Amino acid sequence: MNELAKIVTELVSKPKEEEWFEFKENKSLSNSDIGEYISALSNSACLTNQPYGYLIWGINDKTHKIVGTSIELKNRKEGNVELEFWLNININPKIDFSIHEFEYKKGIKIILIKIAPSKLQPVSFKGIEYVRVDSNKTRLKTFPEKERKIWSSSSDWSEQIIETLSIDDLDSDAVKKAKSSFKQRSENKPFYKDIVMEN
Repeated sequence: MNELAKIVTELVSKPKEEEWFEFKENKSLSNSDIGEYISALSNSACLTNQPYGYLIWGINDKTHKIVGTSIELKNRKEGNVELEFWLNININPKIDFSIHEFEYKKGIKIILIKIAPSKLQPVSFKGIEYVRVDSNKTRLKTFPEKERKIWSSSSDWSEQIIETLSIDDLDSDAVKKAKSSFKQRSENKPFYKDIVMEN
């Protein structure tokens, strides 16, 4: 059994859908619906500390029976643009996701979208952030506590202090560039006039 089939087998063994995976039997979703699910499942995978979220066709969401699907995604387009590329354009920040079509068993086709969890900030589709609450996809902004948890989900390595190093250990051109970038981002901050650009 290949890795994708093992994922399907493991997920259908759970008593019900969880916030980080969604089953569809043969329901054709619009391209925008798929984008919203990618946002929701990425954010929910982050909130539940899962390595991935999953959107899977070919499984009955009530019985979890693996029945296969006739849905086609690999050749789908939005206008003249391939679906996967179009989704990438509209998802922000960019995350790793992949669309897989495979035969679970002879004659049983499964489509699985494997979605990386959000990190440091919520993932949006067309500027709107989504999340799953129980088995419902909804806008994240209606759950500020979940949004806060995503923003604090992972520490930024650039904020870490290394006790044995000083600014003299850093490349001077890199320090100048970082200071300039910080000054530009801080233009509307009250401390802007106190930012010193010299090394």
